[in-house]
Amino acid sequence: MFIHQKDKKEFFISENCFITELLNDPNLSEEISIAKARVKPNNQTEPHTLQSLEIYYILGGTGRATVGNMSKNVAIGDLVYIPKNTLQSIENTGSADLIFLCICLPRFVKENYRGKTELNYSSIS
Repeated sequence: MFIHQKDKKEFFISENCFITELLNDPNLSEEISIAKARVKPNNQTEPHTLQSLEIYYILGGTGRATVGNMSKNVAIGDLVYIPKNTLQSIENTGSADLIFLCICLPRFVKENYRGKTELNYSSIS
């Protein structure tokens, strides 16, 4: 199976980043979702938890990821492993957009998100 990305749209979400859902379809898999996230310079995502394991794979830019009580600088090629129900956020520390894949196991669903504000993101089922 092939999934073409030309029709995928980027959305700004209330967590303070831009998301493009690359794969998040319960008809294909309940086990995994993949999204591309983009955080602008001098911005940080809202601290939040997911009821899914999440892995960030850094594609571009530099940042500082916080997982639980640990923070580390991240750059292209780095992976960030985030256990389910663990507080997380990521800050763009560079001058270019911070771009990374968000891989969720099981698939991301809006109801599994816990943050200070309600997640406002119309394309998530």
